[in-house]
Amino acid sequence: MRWLVGHPGPSFSVADMHTGWVEALRALGEDVYTYNLDDRLLFYDSTMLKVGEDSFGRDAFRKAVSREQAIGLATDGIYKPLWRIWPHVVLLISAFFYPPQIFDEMRGRGHKVVLLHSESPYQDDEQLVRAAHADLNLVNDPVNLDAYRELGPAEYMPHAYREQVHYPAPGAAKLWDFSFIGTGFPSRVRFFEQMHLSGLDVRLAGPWLDLPEDSPLRQYADPNPEGCVDNTETADIYRQSRTGLNLYRREAEDAHLGEGWACGPREIEMAACGLWFARDPRPESDELFPMLPAFTSPEEAGELIRWALAHPGDAEEAAGKARAAVEGRTFISHARKLLAMLDN
Repeated sequence: MRWLVGHPGPSFSVADMHTGWVEALRALGEDVYTYNLDDRLLFYDSTMLKVGEDSFGRDAFRKAVSREQAIGLATDGIYKPLWRIWPHVVLLISAFFYPPQIFDEMRGRGHKVVLLHSESPYQDDEQLVRAAHADLNLVNDPVNLDAYRELGPAEYMPHAYREQVHYPAPGAAKLWDFSFIGTGFPSRVRFFEQMHLSGLDVRLAGPWLDLPEDSPLRQYADPNPEGCVDNTETADIYRQSRTGLNLYRREAEDAHLGEGWACGPREIEMAACGLWFARDPRPESDELFPMLPAFTSPEEAGELIRWALAHPGDAEEAAGKARAAVEGRTFISHARKLLAMLDN
């Protein structure tokens, strides 16, 4: 089949999902084209118009279009590849920026629309609005799956890893006792400050934008605290670390439809890389990773990290079992499931 797979726009973990699905579908022999929404958003949002000179005689500029107009221009551009390629299936990752009427127009022309929703359950209210206009909805957390199924076909699609990126390297040099990759939300800053990480070689990678001047975490954060870390570098960091940790941001839990049940992508990726990690507990994580300890407080998390460092043999054995637990959670495996769904 011919596929048009739309980039989600942002360049964090949802972009990794886009890459994984494109690679997997192509590996299975599908004819896959992509829509570069990320590049288009950047272009339209960055285009400037000269409006004269400032008080120093220098050229003055303003944005050519508003943010809303930039989004509209970027999403409207998908019509051209639709007409040129005429895909059998349009797979949109997250689809944050698309107005629902675009999906209706696609379906009216005979394209099957599949939406992969990446922000369940935190944004299920807005995702359900888009879901009503799709032929098939894939959801990353099944807490509200029944609500999706009231609108049409919907299935739980767990997070996956890329086999050529996420793999163990037993002989890799260990540069860090502990690493964490993710955005430095205030809840995470507070948590890590209370973990008592002093004396450890620590790597905090990703956007850590608002660390207080007196925060002890400043010594661990990347030199470029605003930069996102791509999936390849993320996996390298995991392989070069002795321990890790999964910690969900509490900001997302203020108002949403139900508590999260499913594992996040970082848990799956850490396990695939053979990294021992302490878990922020969730029901699916408890089922999948009983060999890895869960924590209930920053202090307990810190104690677990130090235990693993003091018992490398036990930690390595547990990490091996965790890797075995995610062996089937690859994008290739998920792509096969999607193809089977579309055949029915």
